[in-house]
Amino acid sequence: MAGKERAIPAPMTNPETEPFWAAAREGKFLLRGCTACGKTHWYPRAVCPFCFSERTEWREGSGRGTIYSLSVMKRAPEPYAIAYVTLEEGPTMMTNIVDCDLDSLAIGQKVTVAFKPTQNDGPPFPMFRPA
Repeated sequence: MAGKERAIPAPMTNPETEPFWAAAREGKFLLRGCTACGKTHWYPRAVCPFCFSERTEWREGSGRGTIYSLSVMKRAPEPYAIAYVTLEEGPTMMTNIVDCDLDSLAIGQKVTVAFKPTQNDGPPFPMFRPA
């Protein structure tokens, strides 16, 4: 059972997240990392959630991860999969799994980032597809 493409609303941007969305327009997946403790975090924000340092920087992510948890919504008008994906860089993010047979998805499966268009010419939104 393959999921049909759903309309994605354009994300709300702000000066703190604009570099992320600008990179997404170029097909790059940015993460925020802390130069004080060395950890990478998701969602992108200026203050490190681990050590509360403001010494954070943008880093290009690999765009690769592993499905940690997964739920397929088959009763929705347009079936879709929502998952937590643990990125190679460490953080776990909630996302959609796209471009696949929804019945073939599994916990532990390797995935890679896929930028999907949003409504009203907004920046593309990062989702994941099987690797």
